[in-house]
Order: sequence, then C-alpha cells, then structure tokens
Amino acid sequence: MTRTFDIAVIGATGSVGEALVQLLEEREFPVANLHLLASGESAGRSLAFKGKSLRVRDLQGFDFASVRLAFFAASSKVTQMYAAQAAAAGCAVVDLASGLPAEQAPRLVPEVNPQVLAALNAPYLLTSPSAPAIALAAVLAALPESLVIQRLTVTACLAVSSRGREAVSELARQTAELLNGRALEPRLFDRQMAFNLLAQVEQADSDGHAALERQIAGELRQLLGVPQLPVAITCIQAPVFFGDSLTVSLQAESAIDLQQVCAALDGAPALELVERDDYPTAVGDAVGQDVVYVGRVRAGLDDPAQLNLWITSDNVRKGAALNAVQIAELLIKHYL
Repeated sequence: MTRTFDIAVIGATGSVGEALVQLLEEREFPVANLHLLASGESAGRSLAFKGKSLRVRDLQGFDFASVRLAFFAASSKVTQMYAAQAAAAGCAVVDLASGLPAEQAPRLVPEVNPQVLAALNAPYLLTSPSAPAIALAAVLAALPESLVIQRLTVTACLAVSSRGREAVSELARQTAELLNGRALEPRLFDRQMAFNLLAQVEQADSDGHAALERQIAGELRQLLGVPQLPVAITCIQAPVFFGDSLTVSLQAESAIDLQQVCAALDGAPALELVERDDYPTAVGDAVGQDVVYVGRVRAGLDDPAQLNLWITSDNVRKGAALNAVQIAELLIKHYL
C-alpha cells in the first residue's frame, strides 16, 4: 500500500502557492490531508484540490505536529517566524523564500545536487533556490565534465511575477493606462514598468549590487560545488508577466566543443534544446512548461574558449513550485 503524507502549504493564496497545489495534484503526490495556510487577510479563501474545495486557514496557531512536510511559499519573514516551530514539531520544511541561511537549509535542485540530502538528518530543512539559479544550475550542470568553467557572466531579465501577484497587477494596470492615453502613476515600481526595462530589480547596496544578485551567485556556487567560481550577474526587470530569460557567457579553460555541448544539453532530462535556426522565448515556449529552454548556443566571436547561451524558464512553475515538489518527492522516496 502506498504511504500518504499530511502536507501543509504556507502562502497558499500566492501565485507560487497556487502552482504548488496544482502540481501536487498533477504529479499525484501521495497527500493524505492537505492543509492550506496563509496570513490573516488571505485566510478564508478556497482552492480546488482533487475535486474538492479546500478552505485556506490562518497560519497563526497552526499545529505543525499534524503534518510531515511543510512548503513555505510566503515571504522570507514568514519562514523565519515559523520554520523553527515546524522543525521542532518534527516536520520537514521546504522553503521557497530563501528565509533560512544555506548552512541551516541547503539549496537543492534535484537534477543538480540531490546528494546533499544524504548528509542531513531529520527534521529536514531545505531551500528551493531562486528561479534564475535553478535555471542556470540545471543548464550548467548538464554541460560536459570536460568543460571547466573559469568565469561566468549572466544578465537575468526577470518577469514581474518574481515580485509577486501585486507586481503582475501593477504591470497590467500601467499597460492599460498607457494604451488608453491616461497619465501613468507608478506604485509598486519606482518608475514606468510597462514597455520599459529597469536596470535593477531592487535597491542596490553600497557596492552597487542587489541582494538578489548576490543570492544567485551564492546559490550557483553551492549548487555546482564550485565555491570559488567568479560570477558576474546583473538582474533587470523586464515588462513580462511570467517567464525569466537569461543571457549567459562562460569562459572555459580550453576551446569549446560545440557538438559535444549540444549533445549534452539535448540529453539532459530537465532541458529542452532549441536548434541553431530557432530560439525559445518565455511567452512562446517556457510559460506553463516543466523544462528549462536553451538556445543560441555558440562560441565567442573572438574566443573559442567562450560559450554563449540563451536560457528561458517559467519562474513560477519550473523555477519555484515544481522544484519544491521534486524536493519533496525525493524526501518521501528516500528519507521520510
């Protein structure tokens, strides 16, 4: 008889939380009882799950001893407030908000570094990394072992959904105002987002780097097991609702064998390689899909040891909810 597990989803009313609930049903996750939780103002709503309408309850006062596994898909502050309580109750935690330090909750992408689980003990605290880091790690880990990366440069064009449902509504509102000839009033963003590109996604520190840029670099180093890898990353906000797109340039130790690279990318289960006469886009390809798309694979203009790539992925589904569910699938198969 297949074992089933009582599960909690914190932040169930957000876009990632709703995607989690959908994927738990799609992938036939062995759920016995599903507890949907959110902050006070979101409690009381209902979500569909396996033909039933489940009511979302207030997180405050929830007994984590009643579940074996909890997905934290709310803010990092919520994770920091409740993860220790969940762990003390013997509940495994999968954090999607990077609310815990890597030493306490290692970053995990099942296609990249599943071996980190073997070094942990119950109750398991794990983090599903940021969406850009998941997409980058999935691609870079699939490259041939003979390709040794010396330096990595990334420009990440992030969808507004990376900042939550409120940002999606803001882009829609700005777009409607401009198309109808009305004066634009930015609210969530500090300037016009519609039909525009913003050079940073959040406030930069004194050195000019955003916290997310530092986070992605750190996550990549941990996921790939290369703590000294030089990473240069710029995150920009793109006027796209869903789907991140990234340009990647890496410097290798020696000349790139493009045929070998393409064969490796084409054979990776989590990737979809688009051939040279075409290229993938977020809207046309990645959104709603469970793979990372790779295209425009080419050597450098003047340097045969340089490899350039274009990557696009659904930041909510593949880059958040699916990775978290896959982590949970590893846990229940081997550790819970």
